[in-house]
Amino acid sequence: MTAISEMIQISKRRWSINLLVDNLFFVFSGAASIWLAWLVLSESIAGGWSKLWLSLPFWVVLAYVALPRLHRILTSIYVPDYFIGRSRTADGLLGDPINLAVRGSQQQLEAIMLAAGWTKADEITLLSSWRIIVSTVTRRSYLKAPVSSLMLFGRQQDFAFQQEVENSPAKRHHVRFWRCPDGWLLPGGHQADWLAAGTFDRSVGLSLFTFQITHKIDANVDIERDHIVQTMHAADTFVSLDVIEDFSTGYHSRNGGGDEITTDGDLPIVNVRGVTVEEPRNVTGGVVIPGTSVDVPPLERPLPTIFGAFFGLFTAITTIISAIAFLTSHEMSDVLSAGNYSPLEIAQLSEGVTIITLSILGLLAISQIALACFVWIGHNWARIALMSVTALSIIVTAVGSVQGQQITLSTNLFGITLDIFAMLALSSEKARAFARNRRA
Repeated sequence: MTAISEMIQISKRRWSINLLVDNLFFVFSGAASIWLAWLVLSESIAGGWSKLWLSLPFWVVLAYVALPRLHRILTSIYVPDYFIGRSRTADGLLGDPINLAVRGSQQQLEAIMLAAGWTKADEITLLSSWRIIVSTVTRRSYLKAPVSSLMLFGRQQDFAFQQEVENSPAKRHHVRFWRCPDGWLLPGGHQADWLAAGTFDRSVGLSLFTFQITHKIDANVDIERDHIVQTMHAADTFVSLDVIEDFSTGYHSRNGGGDEITTDGDLPIVNVRGVTVEEPRNVTGGVVIPGTSVDVPPLERPLPTIFGAFFGLFTAITTIISAIAFLTSHEMSDVLSAGNYSPLEIAQLSEGVTIITLSILGLLAISQIALACFVWIGHNWARIALMSVTALSIIVTAVGSVQGQQITLSTNLFGITLDIFAMLALSSEKARAFARNRRA
């Protein structure tokens, strides 16, 4: 075996081990999230009317943590991982149908959509997420409100366009676009540069499968498809149209939110290659020449990585706070008093236990803080290490609960919640993709 082939074999083994470890953490965090939902529900029931407010945290954990991860695990087994004319939600469920295709460049596509009266949606960020919450609660217009991520070709949409209706954030026309892989052809050999999923949001409600707050779409997606095509055609006379009849009628029943879908299955292919757009220019004002070097933009840090680093940092801080609270409480004195020690011996033992405990937990907290910083930077080894430490903490707490140690709001329910949230964030596909791409 040559040195090069040996290096390739080692690389493959490492990739397989990394994949196996990530999958194990993914499943483990899913099971932990279900356990967390049960803990919150148990605390709510045990507390009676005084803790009825815990029903809200229970719904949040169930709808936004436990069920999405459970769906993601199960759908990876039974949902096909090839093109069937449907997008997929981030949870792995079948999403909106692919009901539009486009031929042309991104500049031509964006130009025709803007000319047709559509607005490009903002990316999902902390700021845009907060703005859409405020606009929904206050019923104020948000023309560039982000749309939820749907997956096709193993990635989320490249961009989306929308048209708000009656200045209401609950109603809007919207369409997501995905760039097709190079050389990829539609079933039947038809060529397209972009695929799209267009639907009309009619109201805000709860998802049938996850109970999350989401937009509910109109069942007849053909009306929205035709509306998109008509606006594009009306914006420029050089836009042409082909239609693949009966393209995908067999896979449409409900989308990822549980909304019904009806369609004739036709797939329009809009050709915008005749649309004239300005040539892109570089910072000096010259036209960009194909093949020249360009600056590669830095990888955008995804929200799961941000949350994972934050939860890891916060867990380290709460570890120190909990240790100090225990050491300064009467509980440790009671434990030492049970050994029939003299007051002087109790004082000496208390001082020794305090020093040892703070030293061990201090080193652990410093390690967690350092790992959280490296996770923020994008080191994959730090992500794996932080997940390992966090998983060990969860297992120790779970074993203690089996042995009779209660997990309540007054003990460590908040701490175990942070641990599980950190595991969920760090084991997510976006966090692992960022760490691996950052390393590459």
